[in-house]
Amino acid sequence: MNDSQHCPACGAPNQCSLADPKRATQACWCYGVSIDPAVLQALPEALRDKACLCPRCAAVLDQLPDQGAAEADENR
Repeated sequence: MNDSQHCPACGAPNQCSLADPKRATQACWCYGVSIDPAVLQALPEALRDKACLCPRCAAVLDQLPDQGAAEADENR
């Protein structure tokens, strides 16, 4: 998949504000988290640097208070 608004790993919306023209002036959620380089290296090379991962695939839900709480609620 080569779509800037979807996660290259799972195809879900990646919530990237920079890929959304309506929110492109806002900082992306990824600016406030630390993504393990191993997560990025796990992507096939052809998919790297094409689009942002979604928070779940980036393995940062615990670093995003709003989404981490929503994810925890879904898993109950």
